Amino acid sequence: MSDTPETVHLPTGGWRLWEHFALRGPGFPAEGVLRMAPPGLALAADKFGPGDALAGPDWEAFTGAFDHGAVATAELLQSIAASPRFRAAVAWQNPAVLRTGIAPFLNWTPTAASRTSMPRQREELVAHYWQRFCVKNDTIGFFGPVGWGRWDLATHGVEVDPGSGGFLADSRVYFASWAIDALAKSLDADPAMRAWIPPRRVSFVRAEGLSVHLPGRPPQPIGERARAVLDLCDGTRPPAAIAAALGIPVAEATEAVRWLLSKRWVHWRLDVPTGTYPERELRAVLERIGDPALREPALEKLAVLERGRDAVQAAGLDAEALTSAISALEADFAALTATDAQRSKGERTAPCRGLVYSDARRAATATLGTALLDELTPLAQCLTAARWMTNRFAERVRPRLRQVYERLSAAGPVDLGAMWLGCLPSPYPEATRDLDAVQAELRAKWARILAVPEGARRVRVSSADIAERVREEFEEPGAGWSLARYFSPDVLLLADSADAVARGDFEMVLGEMHSALNTMGASLFVHQHPDREELIAETTRDFPGPRLLPMLPKELPLKWSTRSRPSLDRPQDYYVSLVDDTGDPHRPRTVLCADVRVEERDGLLMAVLPDGAAFDLLDVYANTLTQRVMDRFTLRPEGDHTPRISIDKMVVARETWAFPASELAFADEKSETRRFVRARHWRKEHDLPRFVFVVSPTEPRPFYVDFDSPVYLTILAKAARRLARKDPGAKLKVSEMLPTPEQAWLTDDEGASFTSELRFVAVDQTVTDVSRPAPEPAADGGA
Repeated sequence: MSDTPETVHLPTGGWRLWEHFALRGPGFPAEGVLRMAPPGLALAADKFGPGDALAGPDWEAFTGAFDHGAVATAELLQSIAASPRFRAAVAWQNPAVLRTGIAPFLNWTPTAASRTSMPRQREELVAHYWQRFCVKNDTIGFFGPVGWGRWDLATHGVEVDPGSGGFLADSRVYFASWAIDALAKSLDADPAMRAWIPPRRVSFVRAEGLSVHLPGRPPQPIGERARAVLDLCDGTRPPAAIAAALGIPVAEATEAVRWLLSKRWVHWRLDVPTGTYPERELRAVLERIGDPALREPALEKLAVLERGRDAVQAAGLDAEALTSAISALEADFAALTATDAQRSKGERTAPCRGLVYSDARRAATATLGTALLDELTPLAQCLTAARWMTNRFAERVRPRLRQVYERLSAAGPVDLGAMWLGCLPSPYPEATRDLDAVQAELRAKWARILAVPEGARRVRVSSADIAERVREEFEEPGAGWSLARYFSPDVLLLADSADAVARGDFEMVLGEMHSALNTMGASLFVHQHPDREELIAETTRDFPGPRLLPMLPKELPLKWSTRSRPSLDRPQDYYVSLVDDTGDPHRPRTVLCADVRVEERDGLLMAVLPDGAAFDLLDVYANTLTQRVMDRFTLRPEGDHTPRISIDKMVVARETWAFPASELAFADEKSETRRFVRARHWRKEHDLPRFVFVVSPTEPRPFYVDFDSPVYLTILAKAARRLARKDPGAKLKVSEMLPTPEQAWLTDDEGASFTSELRFVAVDQTVTDVSRPAPEPAADGGA
């Protein structure tokens, strides 16, 4: 590097960018979706006006051309469906589709007459997967590999190193945490295992003298021997070790543990600590079993699954070998655990529904220079507004927590377990209402700053012209929780090539703003970086001292899984268990919430750990606060149409529309040909761009639509019909696609171009008091 990371500062607002950034993009070239639009067909369709009868010789000629284009598209989709990389990508998404949808589609001969209902559905199936694989900047598997880049302020534009030796630099297969937990549960069913499992005190259970305290309950008595055993139930000692430490018979210690378990004061089960590699965590637990007759069979069962995982890894992009390996792993898993190998999709299911998942690293890397950095004043202004939003939320959170603290402290000292449970649902019941009010105020402030004219389609302002208004409305130091120091904005380049950026011939688009969150700290990014220690060094630059990290559940339905768990923890950081005790009890600086005091110091509520280290109480709530606020930043006015808003060379809001699904009249047209023409009329009526993304309440994720492509218009029509059936008044949200598929500057070693976005980590430099740890504790770390 020619410059130190500390020099990567935004032009205003007190923001530093990490030297490293993520380069997110799909694994298939962008031009793939453009091939779904038959040449000349859209132009021919536009010759028919809204009032035309759609009959006669010209219509018959157009129908013939449409049928010809539809057959050609079907043949093209067949060639895509037959390609090994596409089939491997589908195998990772839903291997059953290869058998039920792809195989019969490939065995069909496309003709105008044979394009009946079922073959057309299979065309749409392939096209739907294809749009995701070509233009969605997802991060999953080889069809959404993690790319990396660095800032170098000695350079000017953007430089792409496509790498060598193929598209991917690395690809790995990981176990979903639930799969290893299921194996642990089956092993735990053996009664002989109990003697080797260390009991663990429930995180919110606190013992004082001969009383046990649980939040919301009166103290309960405990005998001296049981109390002594409870003190040693730290998750590291099996009953025999507890007995040895107390100088009592093993049977007596075991009986005491059973009694504590009956009182629900301890857990006594085979738990797997959370981690990116849960099989390694389970292996470490099993290797502590002293009885070879019990240990070796258990390790062999784990090894069966590990060998199955390795076979999946070895299959690579061979779809047949991949599906066979996954099927064999599922069969072994079901036999070992008596558990279904695929979890059903539903509200209580986390994203990883299969036993294993794959993540990969793109071979191509990028370097950014001053040409981009000099144009990021609009980003700094948006970040300053996002910081204001998190400040206001924190400002509302503190008195809510204080109310709970004062109520609890009236009865005596308050421990963190009682505090946490007293606030449920976390962070507190009124959080959504408070955050709605903050977001409404955020919109109102931006409305005053931008002064968007009624009915405008394009709004462009100068960052210099609005700078004073931004300062008046938003400028203030960061005053939130620890994670609120981080923001992770997505920035997309509108450029025909990397050379265009160097010439200054580019614009940018602000995509999602992930507030109060360093998304690059998630496992799926960290473990695809070539050197995790470099990311740790970035973290230490931001937090030189220890942090207080609340233990998180292994999963949350729909959005949280092994892939998204934070993975930039350091030995000096503390972990505190709350309701979910998912950490490794052998890890130093791991504490239970019942052992953490909540105290008021200098007007702030603080979490005080057993070794004396103290942190702002908001740090305990950091993740739950971030979950609430992470997607709440906006500067877009509300309404069924919002304009494209640009500040300098950055589009900070794409143009959007909202249409009641029942008003897309073309969607009900049964004839493909007529539907295509009428969809073109509808697009012209509303002056929509050719390329858009559509969000429907009935669809799991946004999908791409090309108004020149009959197959993608059919997908749009079906989505509209599904939504109208469910709720006639519900609306489809349509947003312009920026950049378009033609504006793809990221290339691979074969010259293919890919859509992409830059995921930055912005660090608030205005925070002066990140945490308040006490002087460095003793060498044992309070373990």
